[in-house]
Amino acid sequence: MNKPILSAHFQSRTPSDVRLAQIRYDKREKKPETVINVAIGNVSLPTNPAMQKRMFALNSPDSPFAKGVIRYTGTAGTVECQNAFKNILKSEGFNVDNLHVQIVDGGSAGMELVILGVCGPAGTDEKPLLMIDPAYTNYTSFAERVGRKTITIKRHMGEDGKFNLPDMNEIEDLIKKYNPGALLVIPYDNPTGQFYTYDLLKDLARLCVKYNMWMISDEAYRELYYVEGEKLVSIWGLSDEDVPGIEGRRISIETASKVWNACGLRIGAVITDNAEFHDRSVAEYTANLCANAIGQYIFGALAHESKEDILAWCKQQRDYYKDIITKVYNRFKELEPNLIVSSPDASIYTVIDVRNIVKPGFDSIDFVLYCAEKGSVEFEGKETTLLVAPMKGFYDIANDDENPGKTQFRISYVETPENMLKVPDLFVKLLRQYESQR
Repeated sequence: MNKPILSAHFQSRTPSDVRLAQIRYDKREKKPETVINVAIGNVSLPTNPAMQKRMFALNSPDSPFAKGVIRYTGTAGTVECQNAFKNILKSEGFNVDNLHVQIVDGGSAGMELVILGVCGPAGTDEKPLLMIDPAYTNYTSFAERVGRKTITIKRHMGEDGKFNLPDMNEIEDLIKKYNPGALLVIPYDNPTGQFYTYDLLKDLARLCVKYNMWMISDEAYRELYYVEGEKLVSIWGLSDEDVPGIEGRRISIETASKVWNACGLRIGAVITDNAEFHDRSVAEYTANLCANAIGQYIFGALAHESKEDILAWCKQQRDYYKDIITKVYNRFKELEPNLIVSSPDASIYTVIDVRNIVKPGFDSIDFVLYCAEKGSVEFEGKETTLLVAPMKGFYDIANDDENPGKTQFRISYVETPENMLKVPDLFVKLLRQYESQR
């Protein structure tokens, strides 16, 4: 009997690099006593107290869900949830008067929506999305899902752990060649931890204006920067006074996941200063009906928080991550000075490059699968393994031999401080174990 045939798209699908280790570990028959999973940015910290208060009182008399009824909201989201995102930006010192906010099911839904709004027709190379390699894998995945083309500016990780963009003239040549519809930036970068200064954002914004591109900023990690003397950076800090013509082409992708520690809430936003983009985006999203109504209500609590409370919360988050990232960075360098460890400047990620200490033929995916499927080491009296993300999928490079991600890994600061401090020792021990049998 014939079997039904999967689409070519489904047949080509493999798990995202950030989920690969967990999927393979779940299938492992004989598991070690302990596993530490830093492969995905699944934040384990408690969410904001104002959000917690609503979460724990969904059946209270003043809750819209008190009678057990959960209806659709408007497609653009509730006004309260929209105002929560505006209140955060306003508290951070940005003008929100002309901003249009659309609530979506997490930043991921926002990514897909924005790609549909700025790129050329499906199945063509027209108006591709211009990204900066290594780039967050979801953008590539969503572009493939909706049949849109992506191109990338290549960054290089130096021996000092710094990721550097090429000369602006090289970027301009790439734009002339491919005529992209939009440029995506992640100022507090995922996966690299690079921090984009305003000077760099302005240089990129000028190119967007010159070549009539949209400028998209993924601001999931805004407020999480650790460079002394720098100030908060956002696309909403750019104006026509800085870069004439930038207003009206700005889009940001926001989320409750990271700064607000609510990954599972699945609440995000697409914010723009272009009314037509907003109207068309909402029209596209009507097929989704609306974002999570309960999640909107919980996040909507932030619409009523004071500027002082918002900023105090953000500082608390920033101080927490700065402390643990610095300690982990220093421990990696202490254990193995020849490891290249990304500079701890922003976001909640570190990239580790092992190119100076492994034998030829090393492949980051093979090492990740080894740790997930059979590898373990004794640590503090327990057999333990470590799950990390291989970086190969973060690069848009067809030639496998030329992919820098073959020797690179991303770790996420999502475990407890106690467990995060174990990560360098576990990584180095497992790497040595793996190399000894390869």
